[in-house]
Amino acid sequence: MKFGVIGDIHGFWDERDTAFFNASNYDMLLFVGDFARVANSLPVARQLAALTKPAWAIPGNHDAVGLWQLLAEVKNRPLAARLGALGMAQRVRGLDETLGGVQLGGYTLAPLDHELGLLVARPHAMGPNRFYYRHYLKSAFGVADFQASSRKLCALVDAAPANLIVLAHNGPAGLGDTPGTPFGCDFDPDHGDFGDPDLRAAIDHAHATGRHVRAVLAGHMHHRSKHTGAWRDTWAQDEHTLYLNAARVPRIEDNGEKRHHIALTVENDTVHAETVFVDNDGHETGRSPLGRSTPTND
Repeated sequence: MKFGVIGDIHGFWDERDTAFFNASNYDMLLFVGDFARVANSLPVARQLAALTKPAWAIPGNHDAVGLWQLLAEVKNRPLAARLGALGMAQRVRGLDETLGGVQLGGYTLAPLDHELGLLVARPHAMGPNRFYYRHYLKSAFGVADFQASSRKLCALVDAAPANLIVLAHNGPAGLGDTPGTPFGCDFDPDHGDFGDPDLRAAIDHAHATGRHVRAVLAGHMHHRSKHTGAWRDTWAQDEHTLYLNAARVPRIEDNGEKRHHIALTVENDTVHAETVFVDNDGHETGRSPLGRSTPTND
C-alpha cells in the first residue's frame, strides 16, 4: 500500500494541498496530529473534510483542547487542567464531526488489508515527563497513567494481524536521548529521550509476540529546534521497524512553493519512505529517501 504521511500541520494547509492529495496515487493518507496553530483545530479540519482519499488522523496535544487547558497542561497546573478537561470530550466530538471522512482515532485498531493493520496510539500525547490530559483520557478510555496506557496498547496488539503500521502523535522511547535524535528533547537537556514509554512497550510487545511493526509514524518534536535552529534526524531504523518523524513545521514554505509530506510504501516485507516536496501547482520539486532501502525482517 502507498501512504501519504502528513506531519504537524499547525494551520499550514490550503485548497492546493487538498487538490494535490485528492489527485495523488496514495491509497490512504495518515495525519500525525496538531492541526491547530495553537488551540483551534476546526479551521484545518473543515479543509481536510474535502479530502476524497481514505484517511486516518490522531489528535495531537494542540487538538480539541482549550487555550487555557493547554497552558495548564504545559505549566503543570493540576486544578486548571482538571477544569479544562470538562469540555474536552465535546471538543473531540466536534473535531471528529468536522473532519468528515477523515477518521479520527485513538487507541484504535483498523484493518488495512487482510495482512496489514493500523494501530492508532494514545491521542493528545505530549511527552513522557508527565501523563498529559490525564483527566480526559481517564474519562474517555479508562487510562490514567503510562502503565495503564501500555496495557491498553498491548491488548490492541494482541488483536492485531501479523503486520502493523503504528500512527502516533509523539514517537516511542528508545531512539536516542540527544536533541538531534528523532524524538530527543531539544528544549530541556534534562529530559533527554522524549519518546513515549507506553508506545515503546507496545512495539516491543508486538515484536515479542511475532508481529511485524513495519513503520511507526509520528511527529510532535519539530524537525527544527525553536531554541537553537538545529535540525534533528527525521528517521531511525532497526532490524524490525522504520521510525519516521513527519513534523516539519511549517510544512508550507517559500510562499507555498515548498510543501512537505512523506511518501511511505509498505509491500510484503519491504518498507520504503521518502521526503517529498511539491509546489503550488502540485508538481513535485524534490524527493529524498528516508531509511535504508532494505526489507525489515523480524
